[in-house]
Parts: sequence; structure tokens; C-alpha cells
Amino acid sequence: MTAILRRLARRVLTPGESETSLAKRGFHVKDADSRQVLETIGRTFLAGYAQAVETGTPDALPTRLDSIPVRYRGFAYEGAAMGFAMADALTFAKSRRVRAYLAGAGDPHVYMSYIGVGWATARLPRFLWPRFPLDPLLQWFLPEGYGFHQAYFHTGEYVHGHHRDGPLPWPFDDPHRYAEHAIDQGIGRALWFVGGTDPQVVADLVEGFAPDRRADLYSGAGLAATYAGGADEDELRLFRKRAGEHHRWLAQGSAFAAEARRRAGLATPHTAVATGVLCGTSPDEAARICTGLRPGPEALTGGDGHDRRPAFERWRQDVADEFASLGGASQ
Repeated sequence: MTAILRRLARRVLTPGESETSLAKRGFHVKDADSRQVLETIGRTFLAGYAQAVETGTPDALPTRLDSIPVRYRGFAYEGAAMGFAMADALTFAKSRRVRAYLAGAGDPHVYMSYIGVGWATARLPRFLWPRFPLDPLLQWFLPEGYGFHQAYFHTGEYVHGHHRDGPLPWPFDDPHRYAEHAIDQGIGRALWFVGGTDPQVVADLVEGFAPDRRADLYSGAGLAATYAGGADEDELRLFRKRAGEHHRWLAQGSAFAAEARRRAGLATPHTAVATGVLCGTSPDEAARICTGLRPGPEALTGGDGHDRRPAFERWRQDVADEFASLGGASQ
């Protein structure tokens, strides 16, 4: 696209900043500080999205995004992934930009980048969904991003109405409908935003869902509490208590967030507070546990014997069990 067309595309494709206002969304406001954190995250996501749409060139992003404060920078790269996916789809580019992004500037932010591409699936007709060689483990972050988007923008239906999608035509095989669990993990991450980072409100929202959905929801909420922040140590201890038997899933989500920030070089003080409470350890140790338990290539084609769960779910379970065995997820 020419520079003029790219600027026009940015104006047409980029949502307005008002869409990220807690008042506009009808989300709970705990206090001014948490509102500032959540609204800054939304604006930063849109900034990354807009830069991707306007430049159309993944290699140009670091010079534009790396001046963003460390706390929020990962959200800009998440938004950029969505922007490239949207631009690819609307120019019938066969995911050219997304592939280049994941191989280059988006690689350190690969977890958030896959989630950002998942956002695009919620905005595009299904025949335009991104299709590119997917990491067989991380591909499940696509429906996670879809779930976050739906809960964030269609809160009445997906959060308060507890809507659950039927089978969707994901760009990967899903014979056991595991994507429903990944979508719930994304909804759980969004609940941290809908609940305004207030642990009582977020836990109440989770517990309004059917019991068989709560482990995935708490996992997503634990990831958001650690990656996005917004709660202090006492609030996180309350959240851990409210999670009860699902606390191991809070720990698993928290550890995934620690690994995402470690890989991208985006360590923050609030991440350390969160893993200290939810995992009982430092961010580096939580990330080490994640990477140490990550399935190797030989485990990505299916389970052993009768265990047909995706390798991604076995990874999550192993991480959750490890924190439970260490005691940090059972106190």
C-alpha cells in the first residue's frame, strides 16, 4: 500500500480510543489507579494496531514501539499482530505480514502476538481468517485471543450471559473441541479487565459460570493479574483465597505471564509481586518451570495411550501440578 493508502487504512481500520474507556465498556472501576492502568493498556494496544496497519512493514515496528514503557509495550506488540492480520486479510495477502512479523519483530512477543492474531479472528469473516504455518503448541492462543475479544466487546453476552460458542472452523484440527477451553481462558483474562482488577468482583464473575468452566477462567485471570497488574499484594492474596481449589490454575496462568514477560525482556515489579503471591516464587523461577515442562516436538502429535488431550493442555496441567506440589498453589 502507498503511504496515503496506509494512512487511510489506519483511520478506517483502527477503533477509536473511546472503545477502551471503562465507562464506555461498562466495566467496574475499582479506583483511579486501576482505571488508568487498564485504559492505558487499551490505548497502547490500539497504538500498536495502528502502527502495523499504517506501516504494513513488521521490520519498522521496533523503532516505533520500543519507546513505549516496559509495562505496556507487550500490549502494543499484541495489537500490532492483530493489525497485520487484519491488513493481510483485507488485501488478500495470504498472511504474508503475519508470517514476517512472527519470524522477526514479533518473535520475542510470540505469546502476545498469537493472542493478537486471535483478536483478528473475532473481527473477520471466517473465510478471511489468518492461515499460516502455526506453532502446534502456541496455536491455542488464537482462540484465547478470540475469547478475550468477545468478552471485552460483547460483555453482556459472553460474561454476564455466559455464552459459549459451538465448534468454530479454526485454522487447525480440533477434533476434541479443545478450543472451547482456550476461549474460556481468554474470557478469564478479560474478566480481570471487566472486574476492574478488583479480586472480589473478578472472583464473583468467575463463580457465576458453570463449575466446569472455572479452572480455565481462573487460569486466564491469573495470567492477566500478573501480566497486566493492577492489584497489590493483599488483593492478590484475597484472590488466591477466593480461587480455592482452583488456585493451582491461578498459579499456572501467572507463570505463563511471567514467561511471556521474560521472553520479551519486559520484567516489571508488579509481575514479581503477582508470582510471589500466586506461584510462591520469583518470576524467573516461575518462567523456568514453564520452559522446563514445555513439551518437546515428539509430544506435539497427541497424548500417550488414552490421553488425547492437546499437548498445550498437558503442558498447562503439568505446570499447575508442579506449583501444587511445591506448596505455593495450595496455601
